[in-house]
Amino acid sequence: MEILDLLKKETISIDLKSKNKRAVLNEIVAPIANKYKIQQDKIVKVLLEREKLGSTGIGDGIGIPHGKLQDIESFILGLGISKQGVDFDSMDGKPAYIFFLLIAPLNSTGTHLRLLSKISKLLKNELFREKLINAVNSEEILSLIEKENERI
Repeated sequence: MEILDLLKKETISIDLKSKNKRAVLNEIVAPIANKYKIQQDKIVKVLLEREKLGSTGIGDGIGIPHGKLQDIESFILGLGISKQGVDFDSMDGKPAYIFFLLIAPLNSTGTHLRLLSKISKLLKNELFREKLINAVNSEEILSLIEKENERI
């Protein structure tokens, strides 16, 4: 399973306005909830429960909030970009700008971990991260991800 198989332009938010973790999760989840007809509060609750185990702010301006939902059959991926940065309790203590949000079915541990690994690998390149932050629309983001996937 590939990132571009799951990431839809309708679930990409390129100009997040939120300033804290809960608000940014709500903002990223909103288009996902709308597209997949899932209650927004239900998704956010799962993500916040996961955050209690340890922040998914991995440093280098990246957050990869993720969680598992009982009522879904396939993976759901969203992406949010914050131009100003969000305090996401990141490991390096710095703001996060790029948020890949992964929602997985309950019984998907292996695939779930592989997707998280692919997202982490994709975001290793600092120049790629800068290009994502400066992208002007979701089509550009999808194109950047496609090119970076070919490079790695």
